Amino acid sequence: MIPIEASAEPAAEPVTRLFLVRHGEKEAGSDPALTPAGTLRAAALAERLSAEGVTEIWSTATRRTQETAAPLAASLGLPVQTYDAAELPALGSQLAATPGVKLVVGHSNTTDALAALIGADPGPPINDAAEFDRLYVITLTGGGQVSSQIERYGAPSPGAETPLP
Repeated sequence: MIPIEASAEPAAEPVTRLFLVRHGEKEAGSDPALTPAGTLRAAALAERLSAEGVTEIWSTATRRTQETAAPLAASLGLPVQTYDAAELPALGSQLAATPGVKLVVGHSNTTDALAALIGADPGPPINDAAEFDRLYVITLTGGGQVSSQIERYGAPSPGAETPLP
């Protein structure tokens, strides 16, 4: 009997890709819905990520984040998993611990903070009043390496003049 030789090719490292966004444009109020512009932005997000192989979708429990995540979730047949924005370190650890392609919809004060917790460049602070089009694209390898870039998606946010790195 001849033994089977092990493959000379190393096993591929598990990879996690994260897409982080702030919710789309919102109405006023304590738990507002998206505006028509926000609804269009949510559709643009779904279009942008439709071919990325998203395996998980995460959102806070607010109406605006849920509505931002909903079009992609519906098109992919995935549930929107809810996270607590007050527990960002735990979420960051959970997202990094398992391979997959994940969308996380958050807020102006949590999206860049989550990027930083994961080891990505958060860029300049998100303009709370006007910036809704920032998309973090973060890749984590099993070897602990983090690469990231910041993109824009959908219609340009009026008043979001801060250049991205």
